[in-house]
Amino acid sequence: MSRIVYVNGDYLPEEEAKVSVFDRGFLMADGVYEVTSVLGGKLIDFDGHAARLARSLAELDMAQPISHEDLLAAHRELVARNGIEEGLVYLQITRGNPGDRDFVFPDPETTPGTVVMFTQSKPGLAASPAAKTGIKVISIPDQRWARRDIKTVQLLYPSMGKMAALAAGADDAWFVEDGKVTEGTSNNAYIVKDGKIITRERSSDILHGITRAAVLRYAAEAQMEIEERRFTLEEAQAADEAFVTSATAFVMPVVEIDGVKVGAGTPGPVAGRLREIYLEESLKSAI
Repeated sequence: MSRIVYVNGDYLPEEEAKVSVFDRGFLMADGVYEVTSVLGGKLIDFDGHAARLARSLAELDMAQPISHEDLLAAHRELVARNGIEEGLVYLQITRGNPGDRDFVFPDPETTPGTVVMFTQSKPGLAASPAAKTGIKVISIPDQRWARRDIKTVQLLYPSMGKMAALAAGADDAWFVEDGKVTEGTSNNAYIVKDGKIITRERSSDILHGITRAAVLRYAAEAQMEIEERRFTLEEAQAADEAFVTSATAFVMPVVEIDGVKVGAGTPGPVAGRLREIYLEESLKSAI
């Protein structure tokens, strides 16, 4: 049985889902996206993702083609129709199909955006084996555009980073700019030193992670010390712990950076506790 996907208000078997070859998302990567995790058949941090979606659209001067209420209803409908217990809902909104290729933005009144959603089933998402062993990362130069705070579909360089990591026998890559770590290919980056959690401050340099915001809030509530600042690769290698956060990795320990073990080379207590807290609190507030 094929998946049911959402295209501009219609629920279709994935084989029947189609988008125009003239869609600006296809031609120019002119679009934004969000990924919302599903645990126990419920959506994790949906309101946060919806708010960031609205911000991304506004930053690109794109119209909001679907209301918050309809967006939530569509997410729930896809989860139900596809029987997703653990997994995710992928949402993409592009500037649409103006009828021909042009660098000039089309009028949103005459060219409504294209909205696509689909699910991916990922059994065992919360109990990921990698959370127990930790992951290894390499560092690569950050050569992305300067507006990383907008969650666009321009993901070629992050994909290249992940491929470089796999070729080096690692799991992921951290971007480095001006000697400082910005973030991972699809996650926010952190180190822990003397019990203090250190992560880069929010700016246009990094994605304003929804999981990041929740984890830092839970850490503050647990009276953990937090410092939002830039850190070097050398600081990260000399840290007691390191970890990343994202909507599907939650809190994932990093045990090696460019071949150098972080701390004891095993997942540390801070990352482990934050993962426990995040999953516990997120399940309580899931919708």
